[in-house]
Parts: sequence; structure tokens; C-alpha cells
Amino acid sequence: MAQYFVNQNQQVEGQHEIHVEGCEFLPFEKNLLELGGHTDCSSAIGVARSTFEEVNGCKHCCPDCHTT
Repeated sequence: MAQYFVNQNQQVEGQHEIHVEGCEFLPFEKNLLELGGHTDCSSAIGVARSTFEEVNGCKHCCPDCHTT
């Protein structure tokens, strides 16, 4: 089970990006909200949407959940 995080800072497009622990594009720790362990990025996005309306997967570590 992988550990997922969401960037609390919005991207230029207005979305909050989901990352897997160890991603080379993981933001600074102070900007992260831990989402816990999940078997896939879809589950992590569901948790992130309880806090942020616009959520997207990192195209590098969560390509299955990356939409734009």
C-alpha cells in the first residue's frame, strides 16, 4: 500500500496535485497534507476531494489519475 499526499498549494490550473511518497516532484513537506495509505490513486483522490474541490494526479507518479 502506497502513501499518498496532496499539495495544499494550488497548481496554475487551480488544482491540488496528488503524489505518491518518494515522487521526485513531491512539494516541500510543509505544503503537504497526508492522505494515508491507498492501493491506488483513485482512492487517494477521493480522500483529497473531501478537503479540496479540484484535485488531479501528478503526471509522473500518478499517471492513471492525471487528467490535464
